[in-house]
Amino acid sequence: MSTTAVRAEAPARDTLAQTALSLPSRAVAVFSGPLGLALKILLLALVNGIAVWAAIVLADAGKWPAFAVLAVTTLALDAAYLVRRALPLKFLLPGTLLMLAFQVIPIFYTVNVAFTNYSTGHILAKNEAVEGIQLNSLAPLENAKSYLMAPARDADGNLVLLLVDEATGDTFVGTREALTPIERDKVQVDELGVAGAEGYTLVTGPGLVAIDRELTAYTVPTDGAAAIRPEGLGVASELAPTLRYDAARDRFVRISDGVVFTDNDRGSFAAASGEELEPGWKTSIGFSNFSRIAKSPLVRDPFLRVFVWTFAFAFLAVLLSFVLGLLLAIALDKPGMRLQRSYRTLLVLPYAIPGFLSLLVWQGLLNDDFGVVNRVTGLDVPWLFDSNWAKVSVILVSVWLTFPYFFLISLGALQSIPAELTEAARVDGGGPWQVFRRVTLPLLLIVVAPLMIASFAFNFNNFGNIYFLTGGGPASSDQTTAGDTDILISYTYKLAFASGKGQDYGLASGVALIIFFIVATISSLAFWRTNALENIR
Repeated sequence: MSTTAVRAEAPARDTLAQTALSLPSRAVAVFSGPLGLALKILLLALVNGIAVWAAIVLADAGKWPAFAVLAVTTLALDAAYLVRRALPLKFLLPGTLLMLAFQVIPIFYTVNVAFTNYSTGHILAKNEAVEGIQLNSLAPLENAKSYLMAPARDADGNLVLLLVDEATGDTFVGTREALTPIERDKVQVDELGVAGAEGYTLVTGPGLVAIDRELTAYTVPTDGAAAIRPEGLGVASELAPTLRYDAARDRFVRISDGVVFTDNDRGSFAAASGEELEPGWKTSIGFSNFSRIAKSPLVRDPFLRVFVWTFAFAFLAVLLSFVLGLLLAIALDKPGMRLQRSYRTLLVLPYAIPGFLSLLVWQGLLNDDFGVVNRVTGLDVPWLFDSNWAKVSVILVSVWLTFPYFFLISLGALQSIPAELTEAARVDGGGPWQVFRRVTLPLLLIVVAPLMIASFAFNFNNFGNIYFLTGGGPASSDQTTAGDTDILISYTYKLAFASGKGQDYGLASGVALIIFFIVATISSLAFWRTNALENIR
């Protein structure tokens, strides 16, 4: 190619480069004009439309605090993006709202739940619990009537029950207000039950699934306190309450023996014998959840055992990962080493693979019966089904997942240490170990120590490593909720979703707060101690 052609191509390349660099500026200019204003108004209109819909839903449900927060937030967004003087808010407000939504609000909610009895059987408001107890107290009468039934819709779309007395053949329409007789010839009955009625539309197919919960709580009042309630989709029975609610005294009385159930201030109606009616309701119980953790052997003993193991697991996982990563970094921090890049790439691979996939693969590799580890080595080690071996497995797999991280940061930290310092130490007569201990390691810890503390906090709450590898098992000898490899966070998960007769969110939130204070205390002390390393500079 001639010199002239080269010179001709150079301005062309410069022009292309300038055009590419100017594209972002041109885009900003376009969207800062009328087009940008139109898009801004369109997006704000969409946000306001969603906010209006949400406000209607919240108002209908009586959620006035949430309604107020929604209104203030929407007005703030409108003001920030329509008022010219509010330019900084355009950038601060989105991040602030996301922080509130995903950080601050969940923290406050967790703290609130920790001081309540929120759990299975205690999730309703008190008035809803009273209605639930009244519904549950319905029981079949002696010689009670039985009906063929079919759910239907009347002309106004309201749910009703088409009923046929199995003893007399009399036909009725049942609503939440009354049982009304209708002429027999207006109701069609076949071998499958009620097939239809004049003026009513049967609910069939997917519609039955949609009304399942409504139908379960549907009652048709009859004589006195008795009522007809569906027993499935094709039959209904006449029931009578076994409990009477005294609204003036806020108590239930059992009709058969006069036993009184009063509000025990813990979200239940309870008798003097301790018998409680279900369901209960969500209410504040002060520090009772924390008292259970401290005093109840069923919670305290496994909590202490799990805490000791959690600390050991987090400490050993971080220490062994750091030591292995540092040794590999020292080994590969040698100029001129053959295949150095290939070795480094291979060592980083475990860090590049999604952790949960690696854990599931390791779960298969360590299986007693068909796991590759036992088959290749000829061992018969119960890696996941023996208490001690399961703990060893959890630590080893955690180290395998974590050491590439410490390898990378150690390698970078080693390369940032001035060579003059180590050379001076050698000139002063220091051997390899002395140079490493007195020069390299202290300088390395300035960079790595804060990351080790962060890694310790992460492993202290490393739910995935436990859940996907051992599930917290094997089961502990004390037969409690906590397994032998459960750490505090997985123990909290089990308390929340698999404790006793159901979920116990209040107790789990209490444990979560304790975990937070433990991690915060340990991290604060560790950071305070590592400040001494700054003097090395």
